[in-house]
Amino acid sequence: MNFQWYPGHMTKAKRQMQEDIKLIDLVVEIVDARIPLSSRNPDIDELGKNKYRLIFMNKADLADRKITDKWSAYFKEKGYFVVSLDARSKNGMKSITDIIMEACKEKIERDLKRGIKNRPVRAMVVGIPNVGKSTFINSYAGRACAKTGNKPGVTKGKQWIRLSKNVELLDTPGILWPKFEDQMVGLRLALIGSIKDEILNIDELAIELIKYLKQAYPGVLAERYAIEEAEDNIELLCAIAKSRNCVSKGNELDYSKAAVLLLDDFRTGKLGKLSLEQPPEA
Repeated sequence: MNFQWYPGHMTKAKRQMQEDIKLIDLVVEIVDARIPLSSRNPDIDELGKNKYRLIFMNKADLADRKITDKWSAYFKEKGYFVVSLDARSKNGMKSITDIIMEACKEKIERDLKRGIKNRPVRAMVVGIPNVGKSTFINSYAGRACAKTGNKPGVTKGKQWIRLSKNVELLDTPGILWPKFEDQMVGLRLALIGSIKDEILNIDELAIELIKYLKQAYPGVLAERYAIEEAEDNIELLCAIAKSRNCVSKGNELDYSKAAVLLLDDFRTGKLGKLSLEQPPEA
C-alpha cells in the first residue's frame, strides 16, 4: 500500500502554528504509546526548537509496558521531559502540572528575577490526528474544553484554555506531514487509525497486522480467536472469519468483515497490550 495524505487544512494549520509558537514557552507533544516515533510529526522539532519540550505518550494502557519504558528512556536521553499515561482514565493527570513546572523551571526563575510574578506558563499542545490530543486537554482541565472524536480531524481551529493560575494551554488542529519517507510509518499510522479508514484497503491492512503480530507476538491471534496460527497470512484471516462467523450472503466467508473485526480488536486493546515499534538501537 502507498500512503500519502495531506489535506489542505493541514498546510494552513502549520502556518498558524508558526505564528503561535512565538507566544508559548513549552510544546506538549502528544504521541501514541504504541508507535511513539511514527506518531511524531517531524515538523514539530523545527517548529519547537528553543522551546521547552514535553512528550506525552498517550494510550499507554494499550501498549506493551516494557517497550514503553524503553521509549521513555530513549526520549529522556534526547532531552525531552516524558510522561506515559492513558488520558481517558484521568489517573496521574494531576502530576502533569508538576512536570510542566519542572520543564519550565528556568523560565519561571528568570521571570522572578525580573520581578514578574504569577505569569502562567503557556503551553502549546500538538500532535498528529487521532492520538488523543483533545482527550488529554479535557482530562487535564477536568472539563470539556476541546471537541473529541475517534476519527482524525475533529479539532479544526485553535483555542486558549486557562487551566489554573500556573498554566494556559493552546490547542491546535492535528497536523500530519505531507509525505511518508518510510512507508512503514504510514502503515503504523493506518493501523492505529490516524489515517481515515475510508481511503485505505482494510483487507491489506489486516494482513499486514497479522504478519507483524505473528513475528512480534506469536500466539496472540491463536489465543484470541481459538485458531491455529497458519503460515499463510490469508489463511489466518480465513480462520479468524470462520472463528467469528464472518459470513456474507450465500454463506461465503466475509474476509473484509473479519479484517475490520481484527483491526478493531487491536485498536481497542482486545488483543492485549501491544506495541508496533521499538526505539532505534543506539
